[in-house]
Amino acid sequence: MSTMMDSKGAAATSTPSARWALLALAIGAFGIGTTEFSPMGLLPVIAQGVDVSIPTAGLLISAYAIGVLVGAPFMTLAFSRFGKRTALMLLMSIFTIGNLMSAMAPGYFTLLAARLVTSLNHGAFFGLGAVVAASVVPKEKQASAVAAMFMGLTIANIGGVPAATWVGQQIGWRMAFAGTALIGLLAIAALWLALPKGERGQMPDVKRELRVLTRPAVLLAMATTVLGAGAMFSLYTYVAPTLETLTGASGSFVTLALALIGVGFTIGNWLGGRLADWSLDGATKIFLAALALIMFVLPLLFASHVGVAIGLLVWGGAAFAIVPPVQMRVMQAASEAPGLASSINVGAFNLGNALGAALGAAVISLGLGYAAVSIAGGLLAAAGLGLVFVGGRQKARTMAVCGA
Repeated sequence: MSTMMDSKGAAATSTPSARWALLALAIGAFGIGTTEFSPMGLLPVIAQGVDVSIPTAGLLISAYAIGVLVGAPFMTLAFSRFGKRTALMLLMSIFTIGNLMSAMAPGYFTLLAARLVTSLNHGAFFGLGAVVAASVVPKEKQASAVAAMFMGLTIANIGGVPAATWVGQQIGWRMAFAGTALIGLLAIAALWLALPKGERGQMPDVKRELRVLTRPAVLLAMATTVLGAGAMFSLYTYVAPTLETLTGASGSFVTLALALIGVGFTIGNWLGGRLADWSLDGATKIFLAALALIMFVLPLLFASHVGVAIGLLVWGGAAFAIVPPVQMRVMQAASEAPGLASSINVGAFNLGNALGAALGAAVISLGLGYAAVSIAGGLLAAAGLGLVFVGGRQKARTMAVCGA
């Protein structure tokens, strides 16, 4: 039996095994991944259903991302008074309610509001969940443990997102959201069974933790997260209309493409965790460079179905391989405030999501074409790579000064 440490560092006597704890967290991540990513495949259907253009419907993704960014710190601080199991269960309750609201939304603006409600759980769940995941394994395996939690999110792209896309295309997008709400109920039950009740939480020293987050190393790490996620979502938000326009893809091929992206996400997440245990900065550099390269090449591959299938599989691997190392980089740089830093970094992911979705909408609205969306995303990934090198030089200078 592995042990989970409480906030005072004492081992909890009723802690379940690390395997079951990580599985419960992964189920919650699966549900969140399904509700976050399924609108990408359903964007044309949702746009038609609420009578708006595709770029306008794309703002639903931006709204969700902004809600995660704003909600992450506030929800983390508000739920700190509860034990981790209670906090995570309450967050999944918000997830469930938000998806039911989305299923019943009568129009665009009510759907927009429902997506905002759903987004409130996201940052705090992954932030607190990452701290729990890292606490149940030895230090040298923490990146892999965080990756195990995020594995639920990547598997959502293999099963949950294609299934939701199929349901949305065949039955209606409202039923896709209703089905996702059921995953929330399953996650609540899994968390209740797998995590110990633990002690009641304590309100953190907000000023001290916020000061930690203003360190240059923390800000640079979070900025890298924003650019990496922005690169990913510039294309992922508009992958369905891109395939329909450039490749002539049918609805069934779009579903297959989403599943291949999910496979790539899963492989990349596993590989990212393994390489991050070796070197956080090294892994981040490798995968951001790979992401930029494949996004520059993708427009050439959109001409054929085979090229698309191979390209999106590789792209998915590179895109999600950055997640474990950038998450651990922030937690390491803000070691005195890991919970808040982890939650805010998940918000940074979603700021990047909003940036990417808005960038894609701008490229399309300017008439540059869907192929240019991938190029724009590749430039964001290259910019993120540059920030990693800047951070490395700053770290080297700081170490030199301390050594002197």
